[in-house]
Amino acid sequence: MQSKGIRGAITVEENTENSIKQATLELLSELVRANKIVESDISHVFSLTEDLNAAFPAKFARLDFGWKNAAMMCHHELNVPNSLPKCLRILIVVNCEDKFEPEFVYLKGAAKLRG
Repeated sequence: MQSKGIRGAITVEENTENSIKQATLELLSELVRANKIVESDISHVFSLTEDLNAAFPAKFARLDFGWKNAAMMCHHELNVPNSLPKCLRILIVVNCEDKFEPEFVYLKGAAKLRG
């Protein structure tokens, strides 16, 4: 068994708890679906641009996904000039089989990060 990282990002409409919640749940739902993720195999790190500070994304993973035992951390992205604003990113580290190929997910305005 080995560990691999699964990356994803989404832009958030506005700096409110509800907007951060909706973006977090949308991104996590797609990452879980695309990669068949189960809580017992993961840890993850959320990051947000400095213009998003109304809520912790990990809160919604715990409450809405029931992920109470996964290690999670939230922090701010480096504030690079001209970088994508209002962006929530996630790195999920999974314990997996060697042949597992992660599927990264970039939604809404964050799709241009992979373009």
